[in-house]
Amino acid sequence: MAGLVVVGAGTGIGQSVAYRFAKEGMPVGLIARSSETLDSVERALAPTGAAVFKAQADVSDESSLRGALDDARDALGPPEVVVYNAALVRADGIGDLSVAEHQAAWAVNVVGALKTAAYVAPGMESRGGGTIVVTGGMPKGDERHVSLSLGKAGVRALVSMLADQYGPSGVHVATVTVAGAVAPGTAFDPDDIAEHYWHLHNQRREEWSTEIVHSG
Repeated sequence: MAGLVVVGAGTGIGQSVAYRFAKEGMPVGLIARSSETLDSVERALAPTGAAVFKAQADVSDESSLRGALDDARDALGPPEVVVYNAALVRADGIGDLSVAEHQAAWAVNVVGALKTAAYVAPGMESRGGGTIVVTGGMPKGDERHVSLSLGKAGVRALVSMLADQYGPSGVHVATVTVAGAVAPGTAFDPDDIAEHYWHLHNQRREEWSTEIVHSG
């Protein structure tokens, strides 16, 4: 069975999405910057019995990102689903950050998603289908989180363009917009949010959504 690759496989949404697909028997590729994070998520997936592959990568470094995606493909086969969940989340106000800091945030929040999708979508097209989901958020800009607000607005625009580009060839591109702080046991429990990713992947083509908003 073709599997899932999670780029930005942290211990919140990334882990919950990986678990949701793994418990269906799908092999899972995990990509993150930290080996400790990867090991933690792998342990959490152990009860599913699913095959797990781990790779470290910096999503703002295109060669690092592509290398990790290639390694996951070589280990598990071409992915059926790719989730981009990497984000640089911090509090910053208008005028707080330097140009370089804004560029670094944009590289992770938007450009990494663009590069991931552009790299994997052609293969999905050639195989007749696949699913790409980008984790979104900030449905309304927040002046206390400027770089993240700009990044998530960029994600929404990016997903729309990707859907126009690759949708006609059978690739379902969508975003899950998370409109609150993620925490277990709350209205923004990552396990509940993960259900949206599974739902998007299983939608019939005539019912495809490009955005699901989790508002709690």
